[in-house]
Amino acid sequence: MASILKVDTLTGVTTAGSISVTGEGNSTTTNLQQGLAKVWINFNGTGTIAIRDDFNASTIVDNTTGDYTVNFTSSMSNNDYSVSGSCRDDSNAAPTACRWLGISSAATVDTVMTTSLVRVLTVYSNGNPDDSEVACVEINGDLA
Repeated sequence: MASILKVDTLTGVTTAGSISVTGEGNSTTTNLQQGLAKVWINFNGTGTIAIRDDFNASTIVDNTTGDYTVNFTSSMSNNDYSVSGSCRDDSNAAPTACRWLGISSAATVDTVMTTSLVRVLTVYSNGNPDDSEVACVEINGDLA
C-alpha cells in the first residue's frame, strides 16, 4: 500500500538545511539540498530577448551576438558553482547543426561567474557566436 506524506517544511536533525536521501540500491546517500538546481532559466535569445520560464533568475542581458548575462535573484555563496546548459536555433539554414552553450570567454572567470550572475555564450557549429532561439542554463552549487 502506497503512503502519502504531506508537509510544508522538511528540516534536518543535525543541520536544519541538510537532509540525506538514500539512493538506488540502498548503498549511497544524496544530500537533498546539494542536489537541487539553485538557478535555471529558459529564454529566447533572438530579437528582443525574453525569459520563457525560470527559477531564481531575475533578469537576462543581451551583451552581444550569442553572449548573455543571467542575473540571479538570490546570490550563490561563491563562484565555484557548476554551470550547464543547452541551446537550439531553428532560424539558420541547418537547424539541426550542433550548437554549444558555455561560459563566456569575454573576461576572466571572476567576472563571468560571480555570486550574482553568470555570463554564457551560444555558439554555432562553425565556432562563431550566434543568437539562440532556445537557451537553457542551470546552476548547481550553494546559495549564500
